Amino acid sequence: MPSVTEPREPVEHLLREASTILSAAGVPSPEFDAASLLAHVTGTLRGALQSVGDVLPAEADAFRELVAHRARRIPLQHLIGSTGFRYLDIEVGPGVFTPRPETELLAGWAIEAAIAASAPGRDVRVVDLCTGSGAIAASVAREVPRCEVYAVELDPAAVSWAERNLLNSGVELRQGDMADAFPELDGTVDVVVCNPPYVPLTEYEGVDPEAREHDPALALFSGEDGLDAMRVLEQVAARLLRAGGVVGAEHADLQGESAPAVFAGSGRWSEVRDHRDLAGRPRYLTARLAR
Repeated sequence: MPSVTEPREPVEHLLREASTILSAAGVPSPEFDAASLLAHVTGTLRGALQSVGDVLPAEADAFRELVAHRARRIPLQHLIGSTGFRYLDIEVGPGVFTPRPETELLAGWAIEAAIAASAPGRDVRVVDLCTGSGAIAASVAREVPRCEVYAVELDPAAVSWAERNLLNSGVELRQGDMADAFPELDGTVDVVVCNPPYVPLTEYEGVDPEAREHDPALALFSGEDGLDAMRVLEQVAARLLRAGGVVGAEHADLQGESAPAVFAGSGRWSEVRDHRDLAGRPRYLTARLAR
C-alpha cells in the first residue's frame, strides 16, 4: 500500500493566524511572539523559520497550544523556558522575575566598572543584590577576568532559579535579605549592582498583566513611592563598598530624579548620575562612595 503523508501547514499561515490571535488579546508584540513560539516548537532560530517550509501536525498543535497560553498573557519567556541576556540564556519560569532587555545596560555598566577596578595581584569583588534569576551576576562572572562575584536573593522560589543559572559560574549565592547581606565583606567590595523592586504600590493597576500576574510581587513593588528598596540599597552599598567603590541600580523611568536623590541626599556619595536607556528614558543611577 502507498504510504500516507501527514498533511503539513505552511509557516506563513501559522504565523498569520497566531499574530491575529495575539493582537486581539492585546499582546504588545504579536508578530515577534508568534515567531518566537514557532521557532521554539520547531527547534529552529526565529530568523530561519522560512527555511522550515511546512510544519508537521504535531508541531502545529503544540504551537497553537502555546499561542493560546500567550493570549492569556502568560509571559513568552515562561512558555519558552528561557530568555536571552547579553551572552547568556537565562532560565526563567513561575516564581522569578524575568530579566528585561533594558537591564542589560546596568549589567554592562557593572562589567565595565569591575574591569576598571581591576588591579594587579588581586581579584575585583562584585556584589549583586536582589539577584533574582542571577542574570547580572552570571554575566559579570562570565565577562570579567579574576572576579569574585557574590549574589543574594530573598525569595526562595527565585533562589531556585538563580541556582540553575549560576551553576558552575563561581558565583557565591545566598538566600537572604539584602539589608543583612555579606557582613564579612564590609568595606572591601569594588562594585555593588542591584535591580531592586521599584514599582510604587499606587501603580499596581498600570502594570502589564505579564508582570502583575506572573512576576513575584516581591520583585516589583516597593512602597508608596517605589523607593523603599532603594533607600535600603543606599545604606547597604555604603556598608559594603571600599572608599571609592561604585554602585549602580535600576529604577523606573519616572524616578530619574527621585532615585538619584536618595544617594545625593545622604551625603555619602560623589558622582551621583542618572543614565538613560536606548529609548532615551531614565533607567539606572550610579554613584561613587566618597573617600
